[in-house]
Amino acid sequence: MSAIAWTAALSLVAWLWLLLGQGFFWRTDVRLPSRREPGAWPAVCVVVPARDEAAVLPESLPSLLAQDYPGRAEVFLIDDGSTDGTGELARALSRRHGGLPLTVSSPGEPPAGWTGKLWAVRHGIGLARARDPEYLLLTDADIAHAPDSLRELVAAAHAGGFDVVSQMARLRVASAWERLVVPAFVYFFAQLYPFRRIGKKGSRTAAAAGGCVLLRAEVAERARIPDAIRHAVIDDVALARAVKDGGGHIWLGLAERVDSVRPYPRLHDLWRMVSRSAYAQLRHNPLLLAGTVAGLALVYLVPPAALVWGLAAGDAGAAGAGALAWLLMTGTYIPILRYYRQPLWLAPLLPLTAFLYLLMTVDSAVQHYRGRGAAWKGRTYARPGAVPDEG
Repeated sequence: MSAIAWTAALSLVAWLWLLLGQGFFWRTDVRLPSRREPGAWPAVCVVVPARDEAAVLPESLPSLLAQDYPGRAEVFLIDDGSTDGTGELARALSRRHGGLPLTVSSPGEPPAGWTGKLWAVRHGIGLARARDPEYLLLTDADIAHAPDSLRELVAAAHAGGFDVVSQMARLRVASAWERLVVPAFVYFFAQLYPFRRIGKKGSRTAAAAGGCVLLRAEVAERARIPDAIRHAVIDDVALARAVKDGGGHIWLGLAERVDSVRPYPRLHDLWRMVSRSAYAQLRHNPLLLAGTVAGLALVYLVPPAALVWGLAAGDAGAAGAGALAWLLMTGTYIPILRYYRQPLWLAPLLPLTAFLYLLMTVDSAVQHYRGRGAAWKGRTYARPGAVPDEG
C-alpha cells in the first residue's frame, strides 16, 4: 500500500471511531427531556446581557415578555454600554407589548479580569437575587423563545432533577453562507461535546449553549457563577464545567422552538463568529492548535483528496479508503442538515466547510498573537484576564 493509502486508511479508522465511539454525536434526537409540572411553579428571573442589540431586540425581546409561565417571572435586560439605543428600545418594547415585568439596567464598564458579557450577567444576577428566584434563565439578546419555552424548561429541570437545562438554539440559515457554515458549527460542537455524555452523571463531559441556560439559583451561588468564570470567553462551556465540577447535574440538547434571529449574511460575519473564540477553545496552546489542524486535515480533507488521487493514479487502496471515509462523513452530517431543513446535497461539501473552519481557527490564533485576541461586541481580549479594549 502507498503512503496515501495508509493515510486514507487511518482516516477511515478515525471515522469508524467517530461513528460508534464518540457518544453518537451525529444523532439529533437529544431534545428536551421528559417534563413534569411542579406542584407549585418556582420563581424565575430571566437575565439578558445586551450590547448594541437594537437590530434584533424587536424579534427577540417580545417573545420573552410573552412567556406563558404559571409562576412568578420577570426579565432583567442588562444594557452593557450600548451606543445604539438598546436600553431605550427595550423599554419601548415593554410598554408596547406588555407581558412579564422588565427591568433595564446598566453595570458600567467591566473591571480588569472580566469579560464584558459576564460582567453584565453578574449585574443581572445581582438584581435578580433580590427577588429570591429558584431559577435563573440566562439567554442572549438575539434568542427568540416560543411562548411555552420557560414553562417547558422548568418542567424538564423539575422532572430530571437538573441543575442546568440548556438548549442549543436553532441558528438562522437563510443566506448561502449560513447554509454552508451554520449546520456544521452545531455538528462540530456536538462532536467536541456529545450531548448524550453531558447529561450522564459521572461523565466528565460538560457544556451548555449560552443562548438558553436555565440554572438553579442556589447552584449558581454555590459555584460562584459568574465570578468563578469571569475571564472566560467561551462562558457557556465554562459555566457548565463549574456546575458539573461542583457535583451538579446538567443537560444539553437541541432546541425545537428556541431560535437565534441574528443574521450572518456574509462569510465575513460567520468568520468573525468562529474565529473570535476558536483559539480560546484551544486554551491558547500552540501544540493544541497544531494537533487540531492536523486532525481536521486527516479526518475531513484526506478522504476526498485520497479518492481523487487514487482515481487519478490508479491507487485502488487510496481511492477505496478515501471513498468509504467520505461516505461515513457524509452520512453522519445528514441528520443535522435535516434538523436545519437543508438540502442533503450539502452533505458531501462538509470537507470544504471543515477547511473553512480550519482557516478560521488558524486566523483566531494569528489574531491572538497580534494582540487582538477574542472579541465580544466591540471589546477585544488579548489574553485571559486582560483588560478589554474598545474597538
